[in-house]
Amino acid sequence: MAHNHTGHAGTHDPGTHDDGSHDHGHRHDEGRTGHQGHEGHQGHHHGDTDIDWAVMAPLLESQAELFTPLYEQVMAWLGAQVTGPGLIVDAGSGPGVVSCLFAEAFPAARVAAVDSSGPLLERARVRAGRLGFADRFTTVTGELPGALAELAYSADLLWASNSLHHLGDQRAALAAFAEHLAPGGTLALLEGGLPGRFLPRDIGIGRPGLQARLDAVEADWFTRMREDLPGSVAETEDWPALLAAAGLKPAGTRSFLLDLPAPLSEPARAYVAGSLTRLREGLADDLTAEDRATLDRLLDPEDEASVHRRKDVFVLKAHTVHTAVRTD
Repeated sequence: MAHNHTGHAGTHDPGTHDDGSHDHGHRHDEGRTGHQGHEGHQGHHHGDTDIDWAVMAPLLESQAELFTPLYEQVMAWLGAQVTGPGLIVDAGSGPGVVSCLFAEAFPAARVAAVDSSGPLLERARVRAGRLGFADRFTTVTGELPGALAELAYSADLLWASNSLHHLGDQRAALAAFAEHLAPGGTLALLEGGLPGRFLPRDIGIGRPGLQARLDAVEADWFTRMREDLPGSVAETEDWPALLAAAGLKPAGTRSFLLDLPAPLSEPARAYVAGSLTRLREGLADDLTAEDRATLDRLLDPEDEASVHRRKDVFVLKAHTVHTAVRTD
């Protein structure tokens, strides 16, 4: 979503960042197996160089598809800022779900999906062909930001969704992203937002407030993940200020909500179960025995109190997107 550090956010997260968009390896969206969360799309390798992306791909795709209503809101917002883009680059694309949404939203644009995982990019190419975008869809395999040098043209819109935080020197990476924008081009950076919520504060088992405690543990994990990245540089996460430092003109910030109320569809319920499973597996040592036991019940399909069966499970998640324009 991976720790390839190139872009995704997905499975090194221990939890829930992924949405399938780039997160392949981090379990953070949204995603791979570690990250979840953040999308997911991307190319990171940190500890996930042994991840079998061909196995992970269906999960990443289903997560990104679940978040399609949110991404469609993002596309509409970006469409009002970016008129007639010739080339859109998805930096940390994962299996290409969002890349293809860009192709659909901007029917005159060419789309380039960039990721470090060849198997995921193969899925992206197949998806683009199935949807009728093959003639204006290309892929680039490699780590971010260096892989952007393989692009034949500068980007009119460069989309980086939860991929930047997998790169050690985020300031340098933003400067590299900016260099690959065409004059007047826009960088759209998805970073931040709000952790996902799936359950009421008091779920009737265990100590109330489970998800808030999981958030705190995952935040500590995220800090450690960042510190362990090659070339890691600590930065205040003032994204508009960092975009300005990269020589761009900040153009706007907006948050987008995925609101899937109970009762959930089966894909949404599977997303919740997958997110909590990754947290249980990735953060077990940091949880109390009581919270581990609560998660075990929530994840046991035979337990009436599990997320597989209970009627009060929902998905509420916010992603924040920051845009900036190259003015020179």
